[in-house]
Amino acid sequence: MTPSEFLKIFPAFRDSDGGIIEALLTSAIRRSAPAGARIYAEGDSCSGIALILSGDIRVYKIGETGREITLYEIGQGETCILNASCILAGQSYPANAVALSDVEMLLIPSDIFRKLVADYESMRKFVFTLLSERLAGVMALVEEIAFGRMDVRLNDYLIEKAENGHLDTTHQKIASDLGTSREVVSRLLKDLERQGTVVLSRNSISLIIE
Repeated sequence: MTPSEFLKIFPAFRDSDGGIIEALLTSAIRRSAPAGARIYAEGDSCSGIALILSGDIRVYKIGETGREITLYEIGQGETCILNASCILAGQSYPANAVALSDVEMLLIPSDIFRKLVADYESMRKFVFTLLSERLAGVMALVEEIAFGRMDVRLNDYLIEKAENGHLDTTHQKIASDLGTSREVVSRLLKDLERQGTVVLSRNSISLIIE
């Protein structure tokens, strides 16, 4: 990968010292993962940090009952802030990460990443900016779970995720994203269908827009 190709995907480094781009590309190893591949399991050690070139990764937690909740998703031009924090703090990965689609990434070894954070302000800014964004997102998630009505949250979710009034997904995926059970999501969707708000079919939902 050339520096110009890298900067198209990671514009956050556009105004940085050119030395960091050279250091990144020299040390990074290009890796790919197919859709559905597990990137990290909770408790894994972090031997490196991935900069995402293409594709999407879901980061989530699993409760004692087996219920899942999505913390956030990362895509092109981003990295996993939990991955960064476990490297900088010398701790194990505190969640799970799985590829939602085919993923291409640059993997930077942990020792190199720590040196880049120590030596370059642009790397620190990149990491801390993502940290701020993710923290805000997780705080909003906690607020929604603690104080939000699930029917309202589900309705907002459908509107946000639908494209042209249509959403290809499963009840389990919605439940994981909203931090509730599949049974609750299925019941609420059935209520919406009876109200004439949505049309349900296998692994898809169509919104009725008046």
